Amino acid sequence: MNAFFHAHLGITDFWTFLIGTIFIVLLPGPNSMYVLSVAAQRGVRPAYQGACGIFVGDLVLMVLSACGVASLLKASPALFYAVKYIGAAYLGWIGLQMLIGCWRQLRAPQATGDVTPAPTAAKESNPFRKALVISLMNPKAILFFISFFIQFVDPAFATPALSFVGLGLTCQLLSFTYLTVIIFVGARLAAAFRRRRRLSAGMGGGVGALFIGFGAKLATATL
Repeated sequence: MNAFFHAHLGITDFWTFLIGTIFIVLLPGPNSMYVLSVAAQRGVRPAYQGACGIFVGDLVLMVLSACGVASLLKASPALFYAVKYIGAAYLGWIGLQMLIGCWRQLRAPQATGDVTPAPTAAKESNPFRKALVISLMNPKAILFFISFFIQFVDPAFATPALSFVGLGLTCQLLSFTYLTVIIFVGARLAAAFRRRRRLSAGMGGGVGALFIGFGAKLATATL
């Protein structure tokens, strides 16, 4: 089967790529954590809007990888450091905003009834736009597409664009499946979050802390 993908798509070792991608997709990262928090706090439709932002962001990273941005970043350390520190600062800022929103939610007067408002940071944001920027600044995605991703493209293949399309479709299909599971799991948790303010705030605060951790990870990333 590997010979088939190599001959027709220029993918050197498809099954190794597939297994590696599955494990990478399953690792917790900013994309999945953001979609989970949106699904739990706002429901399925806004979460899918966020998922679409992630798909577009990943597509941009794939195109940049195909255009040789990895080589450019390796050849220009100053550019690489600029990109990673800007991304790290943005992820850290999102995490801080989530923590502040959860703190305000805990300190707000208890509303009557069972409904607990969602944390402000997640409620006021546009899921598609925010997820798009998060995807473009995601350390896991950046390192995946500019290092791991390109290793499975045969440079001698006549149409390398076809290789990138095949790898890209595989990534997007796996990502869509995983995010769909996360969205519906998050939606099932939404009712519990609406009834319990501390649980909702704890969820948002935990995601915020993870984003700060993701920012720190990106700040220390190397090519």
